This record gives sequence, C-alpha cells and structure tokens, in this order.
Amino acid sequence: MNYRHAFHAGNHADVLKHIVLLALLDALKRKDAPFFVLDTHAGRGRYLLAAPESRKTGEADAGILRLMGEAKMPEVVERYLRAVEANNPVGALIAYPGSPLLVAQALREQDRLAACELQPEEAAALKELFAHDPRVAVHARDGYAAIKAMLPPKQGATKFARGLVLIDPPYEVQDDEYPQIISTVREALERWPQATYAIWYPIKQRRTLQPFFRKAAALPAKSVLLAELQIRADDSPLRLNGSGLLVLNPPWQFDKHIAPALPLLKKALGEAGAATRLEWLRAEG
Repeated sequence: MNYRHAFHAGNHADVLKHIVLLALLDALKRKDAPFFVLDTHAGRGRYLLAAPESRKTGEADAGILRLMGEAKMPEVVERYLRAVEANNPVGALIAYPGSPLLVAQALREQDRLAACELQPEEAAALKELFAHDPRVAVHARDGYAAIKAMLPPKQGATKFARGLVLIDPPYEVQDDEYPQIISTVREALERWPQATYAIWYPIKQRRTLQPFFRKAAALPAKSVLLAELQIRADDSPLRLNGSGLLVLNPPWQFDKHIAPALPLLKKALGEAGAATRLEWLRAEG
C-alpha cells in the first residue's frame, strides 16, 4: 500500500469527515452508557503541516487553513475547529489531528477506541501516540478483518451496546474497495446491528458512485444518510473533486444537525462548480 495521508491531512475531505465524525461522537455522549469506536484505517493520528509531505501538496492551505479564516460559522463547525485548535499552540496551526486522535480526545473514561492501521510505520507512530492512554487499543492489522474479529465489541465483562465504526480506506484501487466495503458492512450489521457506521468515499466523477449507493441503500440498516461536499465540478477522474460520507443508522435528526455546515463549507472551500448534497438514501420508517 503506497497511500500516505500526510500528503492530504487537513484538506477539504478531512474537514468534512471530521465535522461529521465529531458530531456523531457528541450524539453518542448524550447518554451516560459507554460506547465503542472502531477506526478501521486510522493512519498515524497526528500530522505536521510543515512536513515535506504536506508542503508538497499544500492541500491544508485550501482546507483547514482557509476555513479558519472564516468569521462566523455554525456551532457544528466551531466544534470541529475547537478540536483542531486544542492540538496546537494558541494562534497557530502546526499539527492536524487525524481521526483516531480526535476520537480519543472526545472519549470519556468509560468509552473505548480500537484503531487499526496496516502500514507498519504508520502503526508504530499510532502506538507511540497512544502509549499512555488505556482507553485506546492500537492494532497493526487489516481494518476489514478487524470488523469481523472485534464486533460485537466487549472488554472483559463489559459489552458495548452503542458505538461507531469509521471506515476510511485509501481507495487505491476503487473498483476493489467498494465491493469490499459493502460485503464487510453487511456482515458487521449482522454482528452489531445497533451501531452507527460512517463510510468515507472520494468523488472524482460522481456518476461512477451510483452502483455503490444502490448497494449501500440495500444494506440491512434502519436508515442511510448521504452527506457530500464537492469543491469543484466532478468532471475529472484524475483529481479529488470532493468527498462524502454514508452514515448508516445515524442518530435521530442528525441530518438537521450537520446541515448548516454544508453551505458554509461550499462557500469557504469551494471553487467554480462547487456543490453539496445531504439526503436520505433510505429513511427510517
């Protein structure tokens, strides 16, 4: 696997993904009962924006750095920016927190995170990052296999009735990735049907995603919500024109909670042809 997220940390796709992720975690925290999070493709957890990889692409400049220049934002976006700022000195943006770090910092004492990363160097960095956090278990293994092995989750005598599975693969071979996701999530829903599943996907040419959407809508979830941000027209298969998340079994009224973020992101991060989409592929009831 050649993908390294360090080249893309803090870009428009991370912004959308992490706004949705933190909103899902906040919804889980509205109840006192513990929850479990499985991050199937966790990366290294923290990325330095001055690193050569980040400076080579400059993607954070058009993502998180541009967003931080906005004057007034909805609370769901402010929540995300506060989480990013908490990992940096006051008034500076040096490091960008990846999904596992954002999750860990949102956990309570009773909650747990399992973070999976297959690439050895990234997994080693992730283990070092969480070496002193007993709530976080890092697994140097394939995330899809971890879904089969770890669900339904339990720790000792504790069984977790609630939780979130974040599936954020590199999509190096997209034609292979989508069937793998559908197959794995179908089995995961059989093992842990009450959990929420968030699946990130890239948008290059959006029409090619239609078979994936149809199959996702047919999965045995109660409901399936789609949230997308395209920063430019999806007319080129050679670049990342946008991204989206499929959220299976989202919290009640979750669409209304994240809706204010999308027009703001389009305005702040978009170019000509930018667009957003928020709709139910299948609604409960």
